[in-house]
Amino acid sequence: MRFVNSLGAGLVLALLSTGAMAHPHVWVKSKATILYDATGRITGIRHGWTFDEAYSAYAVQGFEKGPDGKLAPDKMSELAKINMEALAEQGFFTNAKANGSKLSFGEPANYTTAFQDNVLTLTFDLPLRSPAKADRAFTLEVYDPTFFVDFSIAEGDDAVRLDGAPSGCALKVTRPKPPEQSQTQSVSESFFNALNAASQFGAQFASRVLVACP
Repeated sequence: MRFVNSLGAGLVLALLSTGAMAHPHVWVKSKATILYDATGRITGIRHGWTFDEAYSAYAVQGFEKGPDGKLAPDKMSELAKINMEALAEQGFFTNAKANGSKLSFGEPANYTTAFQDNVLTLTFDLPLRSPAKADRAFTLEVYDPTFFVDFSIAEGDDAVRLDGAPSGCALKVTRPKPPEQSQTQSVSESFFNALNAASQFGAQFASRVLVACP
């Protein structure tokens, strides 16, 4: 399973084959850096996603190791490229608004994967199609609408950072409560009907980043 298999067109079938359970199968600890230009406009997001050990092990299964014991760089580069292609179909699971208006993203850049301490980390820059002025508020959410993948912002003060932001900007991270068991039990056919219509089931479990600048 690479991202192209686990999160692509076969997602609904994968959920059906596992008993129609509305619960995550992949867990991601995310970090984000919000990038600004010299005029104080937001230019993009630098993502850092660390996957759970089970998915990480599966993703690199069969990869050869070099003399230093590390996974072959060409295979890691290939994996990063495959992930970018698959994530593009999912909108990179990234939702952002500036002053209430939804923002769109361009092609990812500087994407890499690293395998260390039994976990896989994917990093990449996601530029906005056009720099955005967010003088009132900027919001960022990273989530899978189907809740097949559970994204949560990593702990620590460095989990979300501002790079080049104007003086006086304030950052707040809001983390949701863990889903109750009743929310992750088998769901009815209506869930899958909604899933096919771009369900936002996973949005209720999304962390939110809010940036307000004077």
